[in-house]
Amino acid sequence: MALNVSVVSAERELWSGEAKQVVARTTVGEIGILTGHEPVLGILAPGESRITTTDGTVVKARVEDGFLSVQGDTVTIVAGTAELV
Repeated sequence: MALNVSVVSAERELWSGEAKQVVARTTVGEIGILTGHEPVLGILAPGESRITTTDGTVVKARVEDGFLSVQGDTVTIVAGTAELV
């Protein structure tokens, strides 16, 4: 099983694909998401979100603001400002 992950900014979709783990910085600390995670909506803090794809590649996105949504095995990172690093 894999997570379906999308990282979008106000301007465009930065990345989407399948992943085995997502780690994001929220206003209350870092959160790690694996398949089967409970639904959650979190406010993102400035920092780096890390996505480990199903083949082990790590995709990093620097996010300035926005939110993280987890529903089922779908993770969406929506940011006002973001860039891949």
